[in-house]
Amino acid sequence: MEKSIIVLGSSGSVGTQALDVARAHNIKVDAITGGKNVELVEKQIREFKPRFCAMADENAARDLATRVADTSTKVLCGTDGIIETINLTDAKTAVNSVLGLAGLAPTLAAAKRGMRIAIANKESLVAAGDIVKAEVKKGGAELIPVDSEHSAIFQCLHVGKRNEVKKLWLTASGGPFFGYTSEQLRAVTRADALKHPTWSMGAKITIDSATLMNKGLEVIEAVRLFDVAPSQIQVVVHRESIIHSAVEYIDNAVIAQLSCPDMRECVQFALTYPDRTAAVIEPLDIFKVGTLTFKEADRKTFRLLDLAFYSIEQGGLLPSVLSSANEAAVALFLDDKIRFYEIAEVVEDAINAFQNKLDFTVEDVFAADKEVRDRINFERN
Repeated sequence: MEKSIIVLGSSGSVGTQALDVARAHNIKVDAITGGKNVELVEKQIREFKPRFCAMADENAARDLATRVADTSTKVLCGTDGIIETINLTDAKTAVNSVLGLAGLAPTLAAAKRGMRIAIANKESLVAAGDIVKAEVKKGGAELIPVDSEHSAIFQCLHVGKRNEVKKLWLTASGGPFFGYTSEQLRAVTRADALKHPTWSMGAKITIDSATLMNKGLEVIEAVRLFDVAPSQIQVVVHRESIIHSAVEYIDNAVIAQLSCPDMRECVQFALTYPDRTAAVIEPLDIFKVGTLTFKEADRKTFRLLDLAFYSIEQGGLLPSVLSSANEAAVALFLDDKIRFYEIAEVVEDAINAFQNKLDFTVEDVFAADKEVRDRINFERN
């Protein structure tokens, strides 16, 4: 068990669950970072007493510093402050649950420090997977997945050798609109899209689940993490969310990981690997579950999943463009500026308009991100 960790994105869904695990196992939280939720981060500071806290938002950092002036926690500000927090910590493990491309710089900083990175920020790997992996190798760091699907695959891969893997089964809940036609999706509202059938998550990820973009990003992440071809990944709609993913081997044996749908199991395993420790989640009652069902994902209706496969097959900066365009489109949808079905249209237009680049740097990733967002905001606002 890790003695000390830092939690990047501590006020988000995965971040708060990481703190649940720390609380349950008396793990020292040396540093946390947040965005704008000053009230929640203040409570976390007073409970966990981290040495450092960085807030991405300048006004939030200023407010927080005033609120916790009576504590010993040093409050830092902005992206530079988050990176400084990573460089100052004594912790050997960083839980990265920062949302979006903003999580890339912290991932690279933790890799350079040689830390174990319990990664829930899929955009780091989607946008710059090869760069991240190179930095992890160079810095002697570890990359342990926290997403439930990738955690499941990571666990199942220990049963065989990598050259014995035939296929990865990536499970999906199907979101709130499973079985909908393209015509039905045109009538979907913001409120409808925010009702996930299984998981309690932030607004952006919940919308991504509804469009199946979340699964598309996970396909790209799986290619990066496990060094498989896109053709080796099968997306399986599994409404019960009990099997979190599976690995099919060349002898046609399929090894699956099952548990109650609770992200704390995934966080805990990333912190304790290669060991296991007492659970923080409820045991799985298979008799209560009763039936497990499986369906193929509808890539024609849920176009974003198809675009994700296309972007990783093409490679280069297209996966990054896909992710950035989606972030911009979801923000427009949540602001009631576009309809639900238009999210896929915005992303597809961005991919078609972009001049791809196969060899790229981190600077290219951020430049592409700006180009894509500027174009979308100009055309849709």
